[in-house]
Amino acid sequence: MPHTPPPYPAEVRRQIGERVRAGRDPTDLAREFEPAAQAIRNRVVQADRTEGRREARAEILTAAEREELTRLRREVRHLRLKRDILSHAAAGRPVSGPR
Repeated sequence: MPHTPPPYPAEVRRQIGERVRAGRDPTDLAREFEPAAQAIRNRVVQADRTEGRREARAEILTAAEREELTRLRREVRHLRLKRDILSHAAAGRPVSGPR
């Protein structure tokens, strides 16, 4: 089974991001710090959006928005299940599993 290395500490990720913003090439940093160059680019873009340095496109969610969306979807799923249980109980029918 492949081993996934632990993520770099936040301070190291921040320093890598600063170096990219200062003009260093993500490919060079990838050789130096080992994460893939694309992973470094993605991290810098996400950090810029989170910190408000870059305008987020409408279809791209921030980490907080993604977490809220996940929470709301879970809540909707739970409420639908409760609704189905109550409607089946009121009709006297047995309840089948979640949809």
